[in-house]
Amino acid sequence: MKYFGLIWRNVWRKKIRTSLTILSIFVAFLLFALLAAISYAFKGGEDVADAERLIVIDKVSLINTLPMSYLNRIASTDSVQSVTHASWFGGYYQEPRNQFGQFPTDPYSYFSMYPELQLPQEQLDAWVKNRTGAVIGREIAETYGIEVGDRIPLQATIWTKADGGRTWEFDIEGIFSSSEPRGSSAFMLFHYDYFDEARAFGQGSVGWYILRVKPGADPVQVANAIDAQFANSPSETKTSTEAAFAQSFAKQFGNIALIVTLILGAVFFTLLLVSGNTMSQSVRERISELAVLKTLGFSNGSVLGIVLSESVLIMLMGGLLGLGFGWLVVQGVSQAMGAFLPGVFLSPGAAVTALAIMLAAGIVAGIFPALKAMRLSIVDALAKA
Repeated sequence: MKYFGLIWRNVWRKKIRTSLTILSIFVAFLLFALLAAISYAFKGGEDVADAERLIVIDKVSLINTLPMSYLNRIASTDSVQSVTHASWFGGYYQEPRNQFGQFPTDPYSYFSMYPELQLPQEQLDAWVKNRTGAVIGREIAETYGIEVGDRIPLQATIWTKADGGRTWEFDIEGIFSSSEPRGSSAFMLFHYDYFDEARAFGQGSVGWYILRVKPGADPVQVANAIDAQFANSPSETKTSTEAAFAQSFAKQFGNIALIVTLILGAVFFTLLLVSGNTMSQSVRERISELAVLKTLGFSNGSVLGIVLSESVLIMLMGGLLGLGFGWLVVQGVSQAMGAFLPGVFLSPGAAVTALAIMLAAGIVAGIFPALKAMRLSIVDALAKA
């Protein structure tokens, strides 16, 4: 640290050039923060999924529905403890940008399947008694200012009503929350029976089944037994863990991990070129000064460390500013998109990775100029001055 003053002055020798370099680094790590947070949201459901729960979907595509008649057959399968079901409704609240998950289901069996979802018993009972009732997650309630007792409309994008209408109205009978720290309550549940009777098509079908295996049972064997029952039927099934289901659902949006990796790879490759060019120019402009430092007794290692420290310092200034601003942006995005894409979060792991990238990029960008400075001959350098 005894050379920090010298390093700091050298960094700001060319203020405009340094500022532009820091700005490019700032943008790169701002992008890193945003992409890392969104990637975390897409795989968050996979990370928190309960291994004891299995999901049964259509073998061909998640979009295809399954017959309601499968419910009893799945329930009677060996080692299956309980079963419920859900379907994707796909509506929006008030305007198209206000989208969140809405699922018709069976009230008691669904909340029994997901004990981490906390809903007061009196609200659950009230929902059961009201055919057009619904319950919403606290995240939804806070985002849109919805309270128990409100009547809200949803505009259907898929499931039109039998009378041709697209407006479905629901009485909010309860607000639930999740006890799982990384779980989400950004969705709405309503009666499957009401949905099935009122929709224009698709009666007697559901989107997927959720089942819990008995303690000690092998989930793989249970999954194989279920799929074997429906082999060669018009609606063959594919049974997997919740983790696999969450992953397949995320893939409907594309291979998020690959997209993020490719974008960040391109950004940081460009960043290295920009930073390396900045350091190379800085060393070329200071050849005579570096020779003087060596003349004054600075060792080759000291000169190497000074130049390398300049590169790392520039990278840290831009990177930490970008990461910090990215964290602030992520908080806003989380509030704005929490209902549609819950779990947008800049994880500690991503922050540590970003810091490691800053240090590594600073070293890589500065190592060749630093080696050039270290190997500089005093006589040759002064001759060029």
